[in-house]
Amino acid sequence: MTMRLTPFICALLLGAGDLVIYAAMIGVAFYLFVMWVEEPTLKRMFPKAYRRHNENVPRGLPRLTPWRPGQ
Repeated sequence: MTMRLTPFICALLLGAGDLVIYAAMIGVAFYLFVMWVEEPTLKRMFPKAYRRHNENVPRGLPRLTPWRPGQ
């Protein structure tokens, strides 16, 4: 999460509104790529494991405790 916020923080500190817009566009592009390309590919390749992973790990925010598949 920190890496995604870094461009926004830099833009705010520099007072660059166009950089804030650019960073938001890049963040949206990465998010859409994950949703439209990466997730369907992983669902096809690993249907059971990916479903179990999705049930235990949130998409956008990191977990505060590690997920152990055997639990």
